[in-house]
Amino acid sequence: MEARAVGRRIRISPQKARLVADVVRGMGVDKAITTLRFMPKKGASILRKVIESAVANATQDDQIDVDNLYVKTVFIDGGPSFKRIRPRAMGRATSIIKRTSHITVVLDEN
Repeated sequence: MEARAVGRRIRISPQKARLVADVVRGMGVDKAITTLRFMPKKGASILRKVIESAVANATQDDQIDVDNLYVKTVFIDGGPSFKRIRPRAMGRATSIIKRTSHITVVLDEN
């Protein structure tokens, strides 16, 4: 039985979030949460919250044993981007793209 959680429009670029997601993919849930708690990246705390949400979703189903869960898949897709303008020299302007992410976590039993 699977449990999943989705964090949408998270304010981190997908490239930076994927660096953290590659570390915990395939780990047990307790080990993944402990690893993310002490990782010094912004994406670690965000991904930890999504994993904890998936664990909370798993507790709602009586058929799932929460102690045997592991991170089956984590995928991070790009969300909508904020477009901003930055003034530059000689009256020009450059665009700044502030990226967002959709984070999906699927947990499964061993």
